[in-house]
Amino acid sequence: MAELEADLAHIVPSSVPPFRAKLVVGLASLLCFARSYDGEFVFDDSEAIVNNKDLRAETPLGDLWHHDFWGSRLSSNTSHKSYRPLTVLTFRINYYLSGGFHPVSFHVVNILLHAGISVLLVDVFSVLFGGLQYTSRGRRVNLAPRASLLAALLFAVHPVHTECVAGIVGRADLLGALFFLLSFLGYCRAFRESNKDGTHSTSWVLLSILLGAVAMLCKEQGITVLGLNAVFDILVIGKLNVLEIVQKALHKDKSLESIGVLRNGGLLSRMALLALGGAGVLYVRWKIMGTGPPPFTEVDNPASFADSMVVRAINYNYYYSLNAWLLLCPWWLCFDWSMGCIPLIKSAGDWRVIALAALWFCLIGLVCHALCSADSHRRRILTLGLGFLVIPFLPASNLFFRVGFVVAERVLYLPSAGYCMLLTLGCGALGKLTPRKVHYNVGKNLADKGNQTAAIRYYREAVRLNPKYVHAMNNLGNILKERNELQEAEELLSLAVQIQPDFAAAWMNLGIVQNSLKRFEAAEHSYRTAIRHRRKYPDCYYNLGRLYADLNRHVDALNAWRNATVLKPEHSLAWNNMIILLDNTGNLAQAEAVGREALELIPNDHSLMFSLANVLGKSQKYKESEALFLKAIKAHPNTASYHGNLAVLYHRWGHLDLAKKHYEISLQLDPAAPGTKENYGLLRRKLEQMQKKDG
Repeated sequence: MAELEADLAHIVPSSVPPFRAKLVVGLASLLCFARSYDGEFVFDDSEAIVNNKDLRAETPLGDLWHHDFWGSRLSSNTSHKSYRPLTVLTFRINYYLSGGFHPVSFHVVNILLHAGISVLLVDVFSVLFGGLQYTSRGRRVNLAPRASLLAALLFAVHPVHTECVAGIVGRADLLGALFFLLSFLGYCRAFRESNKDGTHSTSWVLLSILLGAVAMLCKEQGITVLGLNAVFDILVIGKLNVLEIVQKALHKDKSLESIGVLRNGGLLSRMALLALGGAGVLYVRWKIMGTGPPPFTEVDNPASFADSMVVRAINYNYYYSLNAWLLLCPWWLCFDWSMGCIPLIKSAGDWRVIALAALWFCLIGLVCHALCSADSHRRRILTLGLGFLVIPFLPASNLFFRVGFVVAERVLYLPSAGYCMLLTLGCGALGKLTPRKVHYNVGKNLADKGNQTAAIRYYREAVRLNPKYVHAMNNLGNILKERNELQEAEELLSLAVQIQPDFAAAWMNLGIVQNSLKRFEAAEHSYRTAIRHRRKYPDCYYNLGRLYADLNRHVDALNAWRNATVLKPEHSLAWNNMIILLDNTGNLAQAEAVGREALELIPNDHSLMFSLANVLGKSQKYKESEALFLKAIKAHPNTASYHGNLAVLYHRWGHLDLAKKHYEISLQLDPAAPGTKENYGLLRRKLEQMQKKDG
């Protein structure tokens, strides 16, 4: 989250307090759509309002619950089956308060509803971008002020909302969206009201379901909020990694059963409540509507009447691409796309199939990135953005039932919120290319070239320009750690994880610093936190193993290093440490087995050859040990320890001339090599004694 906020600094220069952000968004929406206040009743307004007897006082209020949106009885064969009694009720209130059919009051309500929804989206986007994390006092942190403001502004001013706001019948979409968002925020509140992680307030979950039902009584797609709530719960509350689950399922991995979220009783109970609530609401809706589908004609939706399933599928997908284009480039808008506005695609030679390919190419790319991105926060935002884009659109997709239109801009009102999320994320990605990042990039290049002093200067400037730039803090902390400036390194890394609590790399680096400061308990906590946020983190397991080794917790150290090698079989350092620890503790047979296993996986690693050669030498397997030492020396001929330990092997083996040769090479390479000078001295005295005996 902090990285996205930093990337957006070139668009939203400073973090705007929530109240001011909502004020800006509300004013922007009013400025864009206020001119529609003096419009007349046009197009569908005539049938839904002017000619609708349900708005008049002589019609009993109870009839609203038995009539469709246009005032016809639902049981009628000619009914449109659009059941939106709460929307009709607001029309009736408008009619009563304005003393008749005066369109100004109707338009003003629509304009205010859009402004209110745009303001409400500041809170919704704050949750979607920042997640749900609370302090001990119940205050939410990681509000993502820049991202939520930008996304809400994009939504507030998007031209595709013209039909919903300027057309009075668009109030159905506005009211549906209002209660959709209230249902989502109510679901989020269920976790604030609970006292423990993973628990929830059932009353808030039930209220969320009720609000979803109210949304559906305003516009049918309102019920889809229950699907979005489920996706949010699984990804944000349950922290489920979908790709990991799929991979384990495909490989029939037994560890699949141990994934905590799949055995989380709270999550399962919430999913059951959402499923039962949704099924119950849909059943009641179906009973009220009756068993027959709406009587649409071929003029309304030509593709749905095509005989060929292939032709239907191609045209439906073309309609999806048109909807996507309207979100991306709302250059030409239209209140009615029927009556042959969009001719059917009847052959693969039609150039418009390119639009289908482009749509699915982009969607598949986004889905792959959402599943495979190494950044868990980016993965979550992409998935939630796609969910918000796709889930509310499903009722209009022709997938489950035939709809009465070809393209309708009004059905994009809610999905456009997901599009605005994705667009904001894209703006953040572009922000990486702006000059604001130059200090960080220069610092990184200097650090890669070994110029730490200059790198520190640039990293400090990057942090000064953006005090929440966690990646600059992490890199600066790493350099300070290497220079043994541990106190400042700890302060920087602690601040980085405070700003972005799921920044796994910073947690690991903080653990390394704490380990160096002999704060072992804090270091273990930091390593464990890093692993919790990034489960597949071999380097962190390696460092955790080093901590356990320092504490003489040998079994824990070996287990940690084994985890590192399972996650990353080519992790040479972890293999080496296992061999050395087993060697030092006298477990030569086990050390040999681990060394052979490691060399099978990394056959050309000279450090592994060296470690295994030492073990084999102690086990008096001199010939095999010699071969490995010579291979290691061939790969790295100027490593003093390789020659020195080979000399020790020859010394034990009785090949004294060869031992003398390699002792001398080792001392030439490193005159201060520990132990080598003493061993060489012992060998020379032994050779002198042998010469005296021979003389």
